[in-house]
Amino acid sequence: MLVEPGMFWLIVFIIMVVVELATMGLTTIWFAGGAAMAFLLSLADVPVALQILAFFGVSVILLAVTRPLAMKHLNLKREKTNTDDMIGKSAMVLTEIDNNNGKGQIRFNGIEWTARSAEETVIPEGAQVEIVEIKGVKAIVKLKNIEKES
Repeated sequence: MLVEPGMFWLIVFIIMVVVELATMGLTTIWFAGGAAMAFLLSLADVPVALQILAFFGVSVILLAVTRPLAMKHLNLKREKTNTDDMIGKSAMVLTEIDNNNGKGQIRFNGIEWTARSAEETVIPEGAQVEIVEIKGVKAIVKLKNIEKES
């Protein structure tokens, strides 16, 4: 081998940490942990095959176990939109909603939205609908059951 295994794992560790610091995307830090474990094993003269196995094993375990926790607690910059507040609210159909012809529009809080029917039915202009989902810039709606509200 051109480079001693210990030196190789140390180089991999440094590269992974530098890439992580440059991107701050929680992408390579898990592999840095795997490289650190492989480096420690190389210091104990463990065979190279086991070092490689430990590198991948520790990296995958760290990725699977700690990444979801880290993303939950560290991804605080994500801006929440108000579209979640729209779910379950009423809106007025401005233009007949017809999924087959790709048309339909509603008005919610004074803003016009492209709309599609959740139930694949044609919803007439002027009808009251309930917003059940937002997909991109489209509101997915269903005809509001007026009898329930009485």
